[in-house]
Amino acid sequence: MSDLILEELFIKRSQQKKKTSPLNYKERLFVLTQEKIAYYDFDAEKRKRKGLRGSVDLEKIKCVETVEPEPNAPQERMYAFQIVYDEGPLYIFAKNEDARSRWIKTLKNMVRCNRDLLQKYHPCAWMDGMWLCCHQEVKQAMGCRVLDNKNGFNWISPRRTSRKPLPPTPTEEKPGPNVPLQAPEPQGPSVGMTVTAEYNYLPMTTQDLELKKDEEYTILEMSDPNWWRARDKYGNEGYIPSNYVVEAENGLERFDWFCKNTNRSQAEKLLRTENKDGGFLVRDSSRPGKYTVSLLSKSGGDTGASCRHYNICTTPQGHFYLAEKHYFSTIPELIVYHQHNAAGMVSRLKYIVTTRTRPPSTVGLGYGVWEIDPRHLTFIKDLGTGQFGVVKYGKWQGKHDVAIKMIKEGSMSEDDFIEEAKIMMKLHHENLVQLYGVCTTQRPIYIVTEFLSNGCLLTYLREGLKQHPTMVQLLEMCKDVSEGMAYLESKQYIHRDLAARNCLVDSNGTVKVTDFGLSRYVLDDEYTSSVGAKFPVRWSPPEVLLYCKFSSKSDVWAYGVLMWEVYTLGKLPYEHLNNQEIVDKVSSGRRLYRPQLASEKVYAVMTSCWHEKADERPTFEELVLTVQDLLDGL
Repeated sequence: MSDLILEELFIKRSQQKKKTSPLNYKERLFVLTQEKIAYYDFDAEKRKRKGLRGSVDLEKIKCVETVEPEPNAPQERMYAFQIVYDEGPLYIFAKNEDARSRWIKTLKNMVRCNRDLLQKYHPCAWMDGMWLCCHQEVKQAMGCRVLDNKNGFNWISPRRTSRKPLPPTPTEEKPGPNVPLQAPEPQGPSVGMTVTAEYNYLPMTTQDLELKKDEEYTILEMSDPNWWRARDKYGNEGYIPSNYVVEAENGLERFDWFCKNTNRSQAEKLLRTENKDGGFLVRDSSRPGKYTVSLLSKSGGDTGASCRHYNICTTPQGHFYLAEKHYFSTIPELIVYHQHNAAGMVSRLKYIVTTRTRPPSTVGLGYGVWEIDPRHLTFIKDLGTGQFGVVKYGKWQGKHDVAIKMIKEGSMSEDDFIEEAKIMMKLHHENLVQLYGVCTTQRPIYIVTEFLSNGCLLTYLREGLKQHPTMVQLLEMCKDVSEGMAYLESKQYIHRDLAARNCLVDSNGTVKVTDFGLSRYVLDDEYTSSVGAKFPVRWSPPEVLLYCKFSSKSDVWAYGVLMWEVYTLGKLPYEHLNNQEIVDKVSSGRRLYRPQLASEKVYAVMTSCWHEKADERPTFEELVLTVQDLLDGL
């Protein structure tokens, strides 16, 4: 196996994916390659690998850590480690500490750039329906120990990185299964690398460094994943937003035709707005790691303009091609060829359509900015009244669009929220509304966030759609929310109040989740149910209605209700029932009906979120894939 990195015999514990699954321990041959870790049966007499028993893709790994020995563990189970991924922890038992440390160090290096790395983990095993460390009885429960950066992952922005390490150094003789191969050092973002600015960036604080589009910068420090310290070609130093730059020699982000985080309906809107025959862009496909060329053709005249979408295909040898099999080593080479040749498409690629005019949001308004001086805020117009008070559109320092929540005194437990806001600011995803900072030196306090011009999703569904929505548009709204929630789930952060009213829509139709976690600080009675608990009753599952038990799976239930809101274009769930009637009906098994716009498959996704048992509901990571599959079928 040419890409073999490590190979060793270990004991593996069964994963008990079902409550009735037996707990057993078996010896397996573990093989680590550039793409995955796999385990096999092993014939000890013939010293030969047998059938594949399972594998985990490296890009799905969220945590690699030691596991404390279980009570009265035998000697062969003293050196355990865990690989945490979407199906739960995989427990592996090494023969000694050296072997365990070697595998953990190698794996951590290889997955350090993954998107969904955990910040907390369980130091003890899940056994007999309980975490032995914290005694929580929900398998998806948040970890109880914070990962130490010195011993855990190096936190690096995932945006510009490749998950593939360098190939191993060739060896003259392949070692046997008990002699591990040494892992190479993976290549990825690092201090000293050169990056190119994708966008202009004007300093917001004296610590920031100006970025000029297409100019190169040297990275000096990466201790904060969102703000890197850099030097320009003139020797000036300061902090830059990490999502404004790309590695100078790598990545499609260098090209104006690549529109990251753009879905199909957004691509069509961009192409139709530009309205040029042969207008094109390249975007992420709905399948991770794949790309699509979206192209506008006017072959039928101005009135007959149509959008076509071509998946960029890959040969087994790693070459790329489009409609006809003209093979290319790289995607940029493919694009250059098709800019001159239609080669089976409806048109050649004539005009680049780009989203580069609209830079992404930054984490905070400059490096280290958390407390915002209210004198730097200009209030322009009211956007409405929310749970905590009036929301206004304004400007920060006269030039940056922001939304400002003016917190009504007595509506929130302010001191607790201010501490939580420091954590919330570090949450950053293209489908979350970015928290920029707070004003706490006065009353009322202000929460300053990213401004989204199309406003609340609920209002957008009821009033903002200029024409009847397509099935693709509705599903993509749901997909956006599932992506944002999958990120919160990966960070073990519970929203507690997911609903259409708590999502916003930006100028190109992207939906972003907002107000995550804020419901914990409510002091008024707006969300108080008849049984005395503070939560949004119409979006709550039985375990919340009856026991106030919140988890990511209660968020999943709310997501199913949000999907129902989307497909009814903003109707009120259980519109004819009061709170007590909802508690009674939902607890006895009643569920929302299938909306007229929802197919049976879409409704099946909703109902999967409304399973009475929380453990039987899908994760958000699974929901992202399910909605993608539905989109692919349209």
